[in-house]
Amino acid sequence: MDITTIKLQKETKNRLDKLRENRNESYDDILRKILYVLNTTRDDPMKAKGILERVSELRQRMIESEKEEEKERKMDEKAKNDKKKAKKDQKSSNK
Repeated sequence: MDITTIKLQKETKNRLDKLRENRNESYDDILRKILYVLNTTRDDPMKAKGILERVSELRQRMIESEKEEEKERKMDEKAKNDKKKAKKDQKSSNK
């Protein structure tokens, strides 16, 4: 498989990122999906619309999942900091 590098404006990259269905999806996957939808639109616009709706739903799920993971990470970090503080307070009270 031959691989090449292309230059993109940051705005274009950000727009591609918004089409990502999951974190592991490559830019090649995204561009292939765009080309597939474009070609499908010519032959069957309703099918293309369905594909785009599915992408939108998956994207929304990914965003919600990332928000939940961030929330859990913050809670874990807070619990870790609270534990450190309690340990430090305990050492101070033992002196």
